[in-house]
Amino acid sequence: QVQLVESGGGLVQAGDSLRLSCAASGRTFSRYAMGWFRQSSGKEREFVAAVDWSASFTYYAESVKGRFTISRDNGKSTVYLQMNSLKPEDTAVYYCATGRTGVAGTVMGAYAYWGQGTQVTVSS
Repeated sequence: QVQLVESGGGLVQAGDSLRLSCAASGRTFSRYAMGWFRQSSGKEREFVAAVDWSASFTYYAESVKGRFTISRDNGKSTVYLQMNSLKPEDTAVYYCATGRTGVAGTVMGAYAYWGQGTQVTVSS
């Protein structure tokens, strides 16, 4: 059974940083792309960042480019999202997901399994 467990969310002020972690189990982590999505109140879930199986390719939403960094540690079966210069509009529940293949995608359909999410709240 595939499990993804996010951690690292919390309440911070604008300009602060947070690092989210997502620990995976139940499948061979290193074979699959990983992604982060977020969903704020009243809005649809949106793509944030993705990394391919080998960490050779990363992709970011325009709204986070230059501020967020996705990385992965295949030895620890964990993907990270380093979030710097946080803004109130980054407030959302953040979800990690594991891909259907090793190729990173920017749409929800590219991902097979999802975590339960971790809340990030940025105050102004």
